[in-house]
Amino acid sequence: MEEITEGVNNLHVTAADSHKKNRIQVSNTKKPLFFYVNLAKRYMQQYNEVELSALGMAIATVVTITEILKNNGLAIEKKITTSTVDVKDESRGGRPMQKAKIEILLGKTENFDELMASAAEERDVGDGEEQS
Repeated sequence: MEEITEGVNNLHVTAADSHKKNRIQVSNTKKPLFFYVNLAKRYMQQYNEVELSALGMAIATVVTITEILKNNGLAIEKKITTSTVDVKDESRGGRPMQKAKIEILLGKTENFDELMASAAEERDVGDGEEQS
């Protein structure tokens, strides 16, 4: 878990959509679930809101990330958008096909900063106990 948090802290994201600096495009094959949860927390700290986006089978992952953040009292849903997009299916010779798409905009809760500070304190105390 610490490796994931460290990876998130050292991550510098270059967005293809430069006007959407707070967008995370979620894949269910490339990164572990809590990588995205921690990245979303970091984006909310920086931008006060984060947009989670996914296609097809990764939609369930975005919903899970959203629910984790909501259940921990860190995020509120501001907007949910669903649509279909045309993509080329390379496994079928490049034929166009439609895929479901979801975009969920999350905002910080009133006590987001307080919860993040207490989580950081718990981490620091936990690290101290392990070393002694």
